[in-house]
Amino acid sequence: MKHIVILFLFLPMMIWSQSNFEKAEKLFKAEKYDQAQPVFEALLKTNPSNLEVLEYLGDIAGSRKSWEEAISYYEKLKNLKPSEADYFYKYGGATGMRALEVNKFKALGMIDDIRTSFEKAIQLDPKHVDARWALIELNIQLPRIVGGSEGKAIRYSNELLKLSAVDGYMSRARIEEYYKRYKAAEVQYKKAIEIGDSAKSYKKLADLYKNKMNDPERARITLAEYKKRSQEIN
Repeated sequence: MKHIVILFLFLPMMIWSQSNFEKAEKLFKAEKYDQAQPVFEALLKTNPSNLEVLEYLGDIAGSRKSWEEAISYYEKLKNLKPSEADYFYKYGGATGMRALEVNKFKALGMIDDIRTSFEKAIQLDPKHVDARWALIELNIQLPRIVGGSEGKAIRYSNELLKLSAVDGYMSRARIEEYYKRYKAAEVQYKKAIEIGDSAKSYKKLADLYKNKMNDPERARITLAEYKKRSQEIN
């Protein structure tokens, strides 16, 4: 009898929490973040360890580029559930974005935390595509003296190729383009188009022609080919 009484005491609160969570989630998916945030914050007060609420609040902070706030939410998430790869990936991503805002000396002290977070995401989920993309960017943009490595970037690109051919070719094209090997990048983008036929592949190739290889006509032809392929598919 005692358990039944307790259940009835908490039932209205449970119903309130559920209905408000659904309301906030709907607002979030509609990108009405300013309206969703206070509802999520109220829910967090009633349950400070709610993983879903913490993640949504972190994502909202990230959408506003409030990286320190996002970091605090993602740090709580990875501490509450250290087996979840995405929490480490999001923490690493937010920390990386924060590093771009601070002075160079402070940013250098954040590099290990960023790298290990992405590596942990891959350790927890060996098929984590986004964490590998993040490590590729980290390795090509960091100077060698502080841990940057084209070889490591290529290694992660090769891993992506085994998980997703399109991501593999696109990431290798990104590396080649970064190091101004534009003909090699062109080959990789064309391979990605052949395999995936995606809008992003065509647009990246067109951008390469127009802005890096000074060939606007080939850029125009590439986009026209994509438009034609889209019409054929649809």
